[in-house]
Amino acid sequence: MGLKVGDKAPDFSLISSDKQLVSLAGFKGKNLLILFFPFAFTSTCTKELCSVRDQIAAFNSVSSEVLGISVDSPYTLAKYKEEQSLNFTLLSDFNKEVSLAYNSLYAVFGNGLRGVSKRAAFLIDKEGVLQYVEVLESAGEIPNLEAIKSLLVKLNQ
Repeated sequence: MGLKVGDKAPDFSLISSDKQLVSLAGFKGKNLLILFFPFAFTSTCTKELCSVRDQIAAFNSVSSEVLGISVDSPYTLAKYKEEQSLNFTLLSDFNKEVSLAYNSLYAVFGNGLRGVSKRAAFLIDKEGVLQYVEVLESAGEIPNLEAIKSLLVKLNQ
């Protein structure tokens, strides 16, 4: 059973690619888009995150922040963020606790790898309530960023 719209977003604290502790509580009063992704340096993840990078003004203009979360180490995420010029925070869920709390964890991924984040999008409103939930079973798909941006506009009216 997964999370659904209207649920309170599970709290978390994770280490960012610049080795800072980032918590959900720090975003109270802002809309927050959390994007879980399987692995840095893979084609679909890069396509998705670079698309968000290129549209960051649209997210920022509606009082929202963006976080990317994967099970990669903070060191891998730092290199990935630098190489792709990503303009939002990347968090390491190396221990897989947050991916599990958000029901966004593959039991088994390709090549028998266990404990890999599913590609997923969660939009959390200023009060910490989920307003959009999309957990994709296929790592080759990308969340509906246009639907998320439209919803963000409505949340700010």
